[in-house]
Amino acid sequence: MKRLLAIALSIGVALAGGTMPAAAQSNDNQVEMQIGQQEYQALQQKGEIISSSPYYAILNPIAQQIKRVVDPQYFHPFTFILVHETQPNAFAVPGGNVYVTDSLMKFVENREELAGVLCHETSHDIHHDVLHLYQKQQHTSTAYTIGDILANIATGGRYSRAIDTAASLGFQFQTLRYSRDVETAADYKGAQTCAAAGSNPWGMVWLFKRFETLNTTAMPNFLSDHPTDEARIAALQQEFRNAPATFGRFSSNMASATPVGRSARATTASTPAYQKLTKKPKGMFPPGSGYKF
Repeated sequence: MKRLLAIALSIGVALAGGTMPAAAQSNDNQVEMQIGQQEYQALQQKGEIISSSPYYAILNPIAQQIKRVVDPQYFHPFTFILVHETQPNAFAVPGGNVYVTDSLMKFVENREELAGVLCHETSHDIHHDVLHLYQKQQHTSTAYTIGDILANIATGGRYSRAIDTAASLGFQFQTLRYSRDVETAADYKGAQTCAAAGSNPWGMVWLFKRFETLNTTAMPNFLSDHPTDEARIAALQQEFRNAPATFGRFSSNMASATPVGRSARATTASTPAYQKLTKKPKGMFPPGSGYKF
């Protein structure tokens, strides 16, 4: 979600500075495509794009299964791209690109966990979350700015610093609350996508449970831009109970999962150049490190 916030900010800078063509400003789809192209170029310049890897032998079949469900729901076909980053993560960018880190490919234990991440991320694009987040931020920022000015006038400016601080905190909490709503909606939509694609949506729960054991010093829920892993697990389990027609045929037992292709992982690990590229740093999962999708 932090990456979504950064991209949303870039939208504001581009629009305010008039750097986007007038036609793109009047067409959300064109705006989203341009954002996606800019993000790809930025990742490419940083050398993070992985164009060739045995991991694609694991990723592509799962991605194709999901594309059959999500492509008709978005204005542009989805593309799934590996990137080199130290945290197990995935993120969707407007325009249909879903980026999956090589660290996540090492972390997932089964196809269902990986599919759950991909289904969640495609939901962000289908919901147009980045553009909506920018619009929400603009509206909230304006409201708090007006309230801040009126409060300062009413007090004669005697408490301006305290009022400014309170207004800033209020804006942050509003934005975080909106971010958590976005993530929850993406979880629900992702579970439905997995089910429609024939992949067990319990993979999302299994992955969250493993993340939960790593994030032992998580921030309080009201100060986090994601719901806690515990909250996301509980919400998904409730959703599965509420919709037995959709989710009842899937097993909650992790023993029913399909392990990812170990042969592809072994091939990757045995490649000297790739070993150097993907060497795990010490403390790969520091507390509060933002590893979550």
